[in-house]
Amino acid sequence: MAGNSPLVGVLALQGDVREHEGVLAELGIAHRQVRNAEQLAEVDALIIPGGESSVIDKLTRIFGVRDALVAAIQRGLPVLGTCAGLILLADRVTGGLDDQQTFGGLDVTVERNAFGSQVDSFETTIDMPAIGGAPIRSSFIRAPIVRDAGSTEVIATLPTGEIVGVRHGNIVGISFHPEVSNELRVHDWWVRTVVVPSLR
Repeated sequence: MAGNSPLVGVLALQGDVREHEGVLAELGIAHRQVRNAEQLAEVDALIIPGGESSVIDKLTRIFGVRDALVAAIQRGLPVLGTCAGLILLADRVTGGLDDQQTFGGLDVTVERNAFGSQVDSFETTIDMPAIGGAPIRSSFIRAPIVRDAGSTEVIATLPTGEIVGVRHGNIVGISFHPEVSNELRVHDWWVRTVVVPSLR
């Protein structure tokens, strides 16, 4: 912890790391990049950013942080996974590469690239009742969809009913990129209602 504030790590191996750091900075939340097990041990919570899930998976093994990350998740480390981060937190993935592994933690089945390729990316607004207020501005970039929510709590859906956000205990996974849309409320909600209570 940095003073009375949690220290939030951003897994910085690949993906939109700077965008998450920008949101955390705007919210005044202490943060640091995480690339290895030693840095992971120093943070109170972790964001797994969007990017390429198969590449992040391979890089965690190359950098020797995968086992520590899986163990930390199992111990209850608060984690927010966006887009590729959601895929990596899912227990089951369809449409992944043959050798792709996940960190697990969410009892969900996620379909990778469910909306199509990069050219099929789009922006929309979604309701997140847990957050309240105006709809959340959301960017979907080669985004996954939760096809089976298993035992998780559904926290966000598209108007068409597709599940794009789930929570199980200290783990939150969302299909979209609030950090790309400069939407601060998802990170703020996660820190206030998931991260801070876990430190008490």
